[in-house]
Amino acid sequence: MSRISVRGFAVASATAVTTVGAVVGVASGQEQGSVAHTEAAAADATIADVPAGLQAQVQTASLTQQADEASTQADAAALKSAQESARKAAAQDAQDKKDAADKKAKAEKDAKEREKEKEASRSAARDASTFTAKASYSIAETQAIARQMLPADQFQCFSNIVDHESGWNYRATNASSGAYGLVQALPGTKMASAGSDWRTNPATQIKWGLNYMNSRYDSPCGAWGFWQNNHWY
Repeated sequence: MSRISVRGFAVASATAVTTVGAVVGVASGQEQGSVAHTEAAAADATIADVPAGLQAQVQTASLTQQADEASTQADAAALKSAQESARKAAAQDAQDKKDAADKKAKAEKDAKEREKEKEASRSAARDASTFTAKASYSIAETQAIARQMLPADQFQCFSNIVDHESGWNYRATNASSGAYGLVQALPGTKMASAGSDWRTNPATQIKWGLNYMNSRYDSPCGAWGFWQNNHWY
């Protein structure tokens, strides 16, 4: 049998240590003294000095103490792990909230920018009346008017639609449907809301077409995106 120290037993169970110490004292020819003396003797004894009948009790007490220490260490490790998990969860939650706030701020900023662009388009369309009316207009002249009335980043989209709808002919007429003008308004009389000269003035037609695209598709580029998928708008 190994010579295991009884000190662990003395710490775990004072009553058992006193008993063991008393046995050790008698075996060594000493009289039983105070509890402190007995515990000291027990602490310095070994399993070999303890009668066989008490060895199981000594070993059980030592194992119990070891189990308690292991349990305490496990509890400490579990607490540390839980605290670390809570810290990480809190950090992730804070990051998620920040990302959501940034996304919302960006969406609001983009919405404001789009509204500014739409307002710029509407403002430009109201300038149609500033163009001097003529008896006729070339394609180049009509395009020049459109460039002055549309935001720079919307002109190409507007031009793409007009290219397909009328080829920049402000008098273009669809004999079967009755669509008329640069943007092929259907019916053409709709353009009277932009001006009574809608039949002969490309600026009036551009004004109406721009207002229509802004109200229905948010912008000429929105209208062009729809046109590409459907071949009408």
